[in-house]
Amino acid sequence: MARVMVRAIVTDIEGTTSSLSFVKDVLFPYSRARLPDFVRRHSHDPQVRALLDDARSQAGPLGDEALIAALVRWIDEDRKVTALKGLQGLIWETGYRNGDFKGHVYADASKALRAWKARGLGLYVFSSGSVKAQRLLFGHTEEGDLTPLFDGYFDTTIGAKKESESYRRIAQAIGTPPAEILFLSDVKEELDAARAAGLQTCWLIRAGTMPNAKAHPIARSFDEISL
Repeated sequence: MARVMVRAIVTDIEGTTSSLSFVKDVLFPYSRARLPDFVRRHSHDPQVRALLDDARSQAGPLGDEALIAALVRWIDEDRKVTALKGLQGLIWETGYRNGDFKGHVYADASKALRAWKARGLGLYVFSSGSVKAQRLLFGHTEEGDLTPLFDGYFDTTIGAKKESESYRRIAQAIGTPPAEILFLSDVKEELDAARAAGLQTCWLIRAGTMPNAKAHPIARSFDEISL
């Protein structure tokens, strides 16, 4: 697959290392059910207040109750709002620590990540979920804590996932030429942006019909990714 030797791998989470259903059917409903009470109880905590102020800068000058309604609506719409992702991460932290659920990671992804780490490749995550949420997911899987495998995490504070500049910033942050970085995702538009920034790409299509025009190298699982 690789034309230039890969020195670092940046992976998406949802639909790539982890199932879409875990995020849509477990994490999102969990945070949606608990967000109103969480905001009401913690609205004066400095970290939560900063996130609410950030959310309000996008939603408009709303009172707390109106802002809560907007945040719940954003969850339903799967909006990639950094402040919302930060609040969800705080809520999910309680769920993970209480054992309400475990982070889902595909067995093939776990196996490949371990093998790549053993080969000395740098491993990074880029997800619309907050860095906190990323660490929580990989830190509480059925296979235990996978966070030691990763050298760094990126969320939308570095930029949107469908904008090429985000990937240039990631390459600069990890100190690796873009051509020596492989980006893994299940979303074509994200892969397009990464390729425009000079990264190598692989399109994870775990289920469904293969596209007629193969804009990127395709794999059904991490087992099919050869470096």
